[in-house]
Amino acid sequence: MDVTTEISTYHDREVTLNGLLMYDPARSERRPGVLVIHGGAGLDAHARGRARHFAAAGFIAFACDMYGPGVMGDRARVMQCIAALRGKRSRICRRAQPAIELLAAHPLVDGRLAAVGYCFGGMVALELARAGCQFSGVVSVHGSLETNAPIEEAAVKAKILVCHGALDPHIPMTQVTGFCDEMNRANVDYQLVVYGGAMHGFTHEAATGQQPGVAYHGLSDARSSAAIQTFFEEIFPRDPAVL
Repeated sequence: MDVTTEISTYHDREVTLNGLLMYDPARSERRPGVLVIHGGAGLDAHARGRARHFAAAGFIAFACDMYGPGVMGDRARVMQCIAALRGKRSRICRRAQPAIELLAAHPLVDGRLAAVGYCFGGMVALELARAGCQFSGVVSVHGSLETNAPIEEAAVKAKILVCHGALDPHIPMTQVTGFCDEMNRANVDYQLVVYGGAMHGFTHEAATGQQPGVAYHGLSDARSSAAIQTFFEEIFPRDPAVL
């Protein structure tokens, strides 16, 4: 299937950001938009491939840029950028909001939005949900679940799906139970799926042992994709697109 890809430039104050808008040009009806949030490596082949997947399924997908120029490929700058964003939820929201607005304003988006984040992007997606951003649902795939500002009341408007690897050494089960406690206290509509045999980064096909605790797990990749499909069918009930 042909997918149209367009580079979209936007700004967070003085920082120039370049995201990728993807959609199926054969479809003209208005439909939901999906914000895809990259992992720690930046807007790489993995994030682009996931956005293309959602676009091929019929959604308007926007792979956003959380870093800006000169960061991707420079580990020191990547870590510095992640630390700065993680330090305060308002910084994450400010960086992501222009991308959300860009996606929401697309003429083929029908007003319904979801966010799907991987690794670092999963943490971002959850922080956006905690901040009450205008999503029908957010998905975190092998993302960090902890926060420095736990919610204590029902501020979350979005439904949440978390896909987690049972063997992930970077996100221990204590963090998972802490997340569940936080969500339960706030009466959030959330789902948590734990995949046996999966470590961190289980959707990254290129992860073959270069980093300790990070490895592709095909079965969990397929199962999490199916879980996202079911989740989208729930939050977008009028759109039966198959992911």
